[in-house]
Amino acid sequence: MSREAMRYARKLALTTHRFPDPKRALVELLERWGVGLTGNRAERRMAVRLSADRLCLVGPDEVEDPEDPLRLPTRYQDLRAVWHANLGPIKTPQMIALHEALTEIVDSNRQDGDKAKPAALLDAYPGIGKSTAIREYARDFHREQVRLHGQTTPEGHRRVPVVYVNLTGNTQIRGLNASICRFYGLPTSGDADTLAERAVDAVLSMRTAVFVIDDVHFLAPGKSSAVRMANHLKFLSNVFPVTLLYVGVGVADRGILREGLSPQQALLTQFGRRTTALTLRPFQIDDEQGRKQWRVLLKTIEKKIVLAEKRPGMLVDLVDYLFARTTGHFASLMALINRSCLRAVRSGKEKLDKDLIDTVKNDAAAEEARRELEAAIEAGLLSARPGGPARKRRSA
Repeated sequence: MSREAMRYARKLALTTHRFPDPKRALVELLERWGVGLTGNRAERRMAVRLSADRLCLVGPDEVEDPEDPLRLPTRYQDLRAVWHANLGPIKTPQMIALHEALTEIVDSNRQDGDKAKPAALLDAYPGIGKSTAIREYARDFHREQVRLHGQTTPEGHRRVPVVYVNLTGNTQIRGLNASICRFYGLPTSGDADTLAERAVDAVLSMRTAVFVIDDVHFLAPGKSSAVRMANHLKFLSNVFPVTLLYVGVGVADRGILREGLSPQQALLTQFGRRTTALTLRPFQIDDEQGRKQWRVLLKTIEKKIVLAEKRPGMLVDLVDYLFARTTGHFASLMALINRSCLRAVRSGKEKLDKDLIDTVKNDAAAEEARRELEAAIEAGLLSARPGGPARKRRSA
């Protein structure tokens, strides 16, 4: 089997190297497989057989030479584990719509420096992929700004279009300012005011245009520290010529947009007036459009999976089952697929089916809702298949 792999590796290497090194050729072949660049099913089968042969020859406790090319099948399995754990980001319809809204808000914020710029709030349930979606937007925005204006500013400073920071349950004003300075690679010594001045100078010098502040739901109204932090965020929006993008869970329900005031006093708040609320929703199968989006998502994920026995329709055939296991939540689906792929590789099955995925545990919220959804699907009350029945969706 190793000779077969070596011959195939040398054949591929000859397309790019006049005198290929056999050992290096095999390394390049397995690295190619590890990132999912298998040319055909025969390549995937070859990797599985080579791995199986190696396991028969080498005991689990035997020390192996890391430079031994015959050891590479286990490295290939490790590469696949990393690959499946990092599938995506996948441009779902929800993410595309969110990015369009964010682009509209950020690109329209061309007010003069002395005017506060409207902010945006991404407020959604846990497990929907909020942070993933906002980071993907931030990466795209960063690349676009660098492509348009170059990697350095006219003054020669490094261009940093986006800053990303997280709040915690006990983040204080000084801590937030220090996080901003740390992101820029600046010293974090000094009091809150000193750090704020340092951050302002960095924002202006490095032409930062977007601030992403994640986990803003930690600003629980009623706490004096949270009120001070909310006021500080308003200060940042006044002083920094940037668009603030907040990300959190249940922010509107917690009254943060009202700054802790009663609904009758909401007109007195600046936070809510300056902030546009956006959301991401779970996948739903209550109508044909939602069912189609769910099937397209599974097809997209299926194409990215690297398993020797993968076949077209492997996941789409499980549309109802996977919806019941994940309740349409993107993070729950990706966790289930990742763990199932790992089990498929380690068991040698090299494919996903209901029997294998049934042995894999998912997050607690998904497991709790699973039984009710499975009962509805079995009773014919709910289905992700074309023309499936519709059911009014309950609040998550």
